[in-house]
Amino acid sequence: MLEHVDRVQIAVTDRAAAAQTFADVFDAETVKDDEVKALGAKRRVVHAGTSEFELLEPSGPGPVQDYVEEWREGLFGAGFSTKDVGALAKRLDAKGVGYDEEGGQLFIAPDQTPGLRMVISEERERPMVGLIRYLYEATNLINDHEAAANFYAHAFGLDASKFVPIASKDYGYKGQLTMFNPPERLDRIELSQITDPYRPMGRFMQRRGGECLYMCYVEAESVDPIAERMDARRLRYARGGENTHNPDNMFLHPSSLHGVLMGCSRTNAAWVWSGHPELYAAGARAG
Repeated sequence: MLEHVDRVQIAVTDRAAAAQTFADVFDAETVKDDEVKALGAKRRVVHAGTSEFELLEPSGPGPVQDYVEEWREGLFGAGFSTKDVGALAKRLDAKGVGYDEEGGQLFIAPDQTPGLRMVISEERERPMVGLIRYLYEATNLINDHEAAANFYAHAFGLDASKFVPIASKDYGYKGQLTMFNPPERLDRIELSQITDPYRPMGRFMQRRGGECLYMCYVEAESVDPIAERMDARRLRYARGGENTHNPDNMFLHPSSLHGVLMGCSRTNAAWVWSGHPELYAAGARAG
């Protein structure tokens, strides 16, 4: 019942400053300003690619204020679209997954999942804006990837036969990609079970006290324009990556993007490690 990774939520101390960063780096456009009472936050929504980024500034006591007080800025939640929010809400009720409903969205706290704060929105078609194409991944650090995969399949109606095994000695994890609809789309939750607690992912999970959201990934026609913009602003990033087999991959450092670690891969490059490497062939287009 999940269609796309259509947004992420970012806890920030100044939503206007964060929106400017997204405009400077990705050519993102501001969509709206409002408030989310369930999170205790003022929200500025910006549009980049076909995705949205919810920039959440504390408006009073609540989950966003708690996050900012403990961690300053950072990746707060991952958002997914569905064709029928009401039907998914009924499914979550049946599965015993709690949520808050506000403004047509479902807000799911991390204690209801394997540590992943989620927001569910109605599936909407959006024009492609700026330098990225779309979000396609949220990374969930978990204790048991098989148990987590079983949870997401049953709670959200995903087809576990489409999930793709993953492992990395260099990054110190094993797990699965919960592919929503391959090979048409890359969208998924990455389930990463730590195998080396001394690597950065393992240390992050220890600092956060257990299962949690770690990073997100976007796709772009080319990573070069984004790198050029970051160079001009002296923002930190790294090129390459263990699984890319090409230089068309980059990681935007959290210090550059209001506490968010974001991967960015060139069009179709991610299929190399997502179960359909043939789609990376010259001229191939998917997603």
